[in-house]
Formats: sequence, structure tokens, C-alpha cells
Amino acid sequence: MSVTDIAKEKPVRVGVAMPAFAPEEDVKNVADRATELAREAEQQGIGTVWFNQPATHDAVVLAAVVGREVPRISVGTAVVPMHPRHPQLLASAAKTAQAATHGRFRLGLGLGAPDLLTHAYGLPYPPPITHLREYLTALRPLLAGEVTPYEGTTLKSHPVGPTAVAGAEPEIPLIVAAMGPQALRVAGELADGTMPFLAGPRTLAEHIVPRITEVATRAGRPAPQVIAAVPVIVTDDVDQARAAAIAHLAFYDSIPSYRRVVEMEGADRAVELALIGDEATVAAGLRRYAEAGATEITVAYTDIAREEDRRRTWQLAGELTRTA
Repeated sequence: MSVTDIAKEKPVRVGVAMPAFAPEEDVKNVADRATELAREAEQQGIGTVWFNQPATHDAVVLAAVVGREVPRISVGTAVVPMHPRHPQLLASAAKTAQAATHGRFRLGLGLGAPDLLTHAYGLPYPPPITHLREYLTALRPLLAGEVTPYEGTTLKSHPVGPTAVAGAEPEIPLIVAAMGPQALRVAGELADGTMPFLAGPRTLAEHIVPRITEVATRAGRPAPQVIAAVPVIVTDDVDQARAAAIAHLAFYDSIPSYRRVVEMEGADRAVELALIGDEATVAAGLRRYAEAGATEITVAYTDIAREEDRRRTWQLAGELTRTA
């Protein structure tokens, strides 16, 4: 079966994750390179490019710059840790990005890692689910341009003036990197969806999609976006690509939250969730995510692939998106 036939049987919306632009990479200007890649993605027919938040560039700012320069592509963060940004600061940045991109920005948030907060910033790590609920409760009205004070146990928010940003319309979709039952409950109640990583089709269908959908329905919210982030490499050299994936994904095998979703899928290691192979193999694999309830898929980790394989992977993402 061809890629087009697979896509027509079950349409798949596919976006791509931008590389991390690590300092050791041969990049003269991060904004220029990100814009160049986004133009390539747009020409391939890809609808969305996502930016992660490393310790170097700022993901929201880079998304705003790229979305401004490439006016037919949507941009988003996948994901910005809540720590140590106060909701008022993050809302201001996100609304500015929304105005810069004329409504093509989505804000992806994550809980962040305890070690990063305590070591890098010297700040205590608050109870994660409580803080997530309070953060989103304070953030949502700010994204809507409201002036709504909030008093919680982990944060306080008292806007001292108007919070609306001219041109920041429509209201910014808020996506949470939620996979556990408690985080999914908060996301279903207070956010617009979730972006799980390394959660396979079985985990989506049996755990993530029904949980967040049920909570959103009870809360009177629209059906949530479920944006599955999947490591993908289209290649003829499967052994080389898998070796690269093993080296880069082994990190997640030591993180309890990722181990749980990997094991829930019936896998032993994170690399087993990577889709590696030719176009038909990868397209069929991505289709299983759509069948499991993913409303969109983000092709991730193509920066570990050889450049020719990265281009093939993005070409496939564009073809699947055009037929969706």
C-alpha cells in the first residue's frame, strides 16, 4: 500500500519538532536557521513547527520570529517548563507571539524536571499537580487579556494593570505535556489538550485519550487536542538510525514518568517507540496513532538523523498532512 493510500484511509495531521540548535552544531544564527527550516517545512506542506526549550535560546521568542517570517505555517512550543516563569511573564510572551504570528501560535507547557529547578535555579520544586492546577488557573485569564487576581498555595498572581495585548487573537490554545492520570485530569479541566511523548498507540487509546476526553466533557470543554510526539526517522539504513536513536532516547529510560508510559505500551526501552524505516513503514506506524485518537502527530528527534533522512522524514510529514 502506498503512502497516499495509507493517508487516505485515515487522514493524519503531522507537524515537526525543530532541532534543539545545540551550541556545538554548525549554526551561525539560530533565528536564521530556524526560519530556513520552517520555510522548508512550509514548502513541503507541513502545517506546524514546534520549538522545545533548551538552556540556550527562548522557545516562545523563536516561535514568534519564525511565525512572523513564515506566514503560512503555525508555530508552537513543545514544551516550555512552567518553572521558573511566573504566569504573568509567560502570558505576556505568549500573547506577543500570538500577535506577531497573527493567531498561529500554540503554547505548550510542561511540569519541568525537579533537578533542573533545584540545581539550575536554586528554587524549591513545588508539589507538581497542585502547582500545575494553580498555574493554569492563573494563566488562562491572563491569556484572555483579563485582570484576574489569584491566590494559591504555590503561587500568587496580582496583575497591576491591563493584560490585553493588541492583536493577540484568537485566544491562545494551551497544551499541557500530560501523561499521568492526575496531570491529565488537570489538563482536561483547564487546558485545550495534551502533548504526550513516548506514549504509543495502545497507551493513547486505553489511557490518555479516554481520560482527558472524559474530564473535558464533564468540565463542559471542547474535545481536547491530543498531539502525540513520536521519534521518527525515514531511512534505508535502519541499523544506523536505530543506533542513533538508542543513544539519544536512553535518557528517558531513567525517568519514572516515561518508564511508566513505555511499559504501558508493552515495551522495555524508549527506543522501541521510535518509528524507523521506509516511507510506507513509517506512514503505517503514524496511522496507528491517528486510529488511537491522536488528533495530530509531531515528528520528533529528526535532528539525530542524517540530513538526507531528515529531509525524507519531513517530506513524508508534508505528504501525510496534505492528504489529511
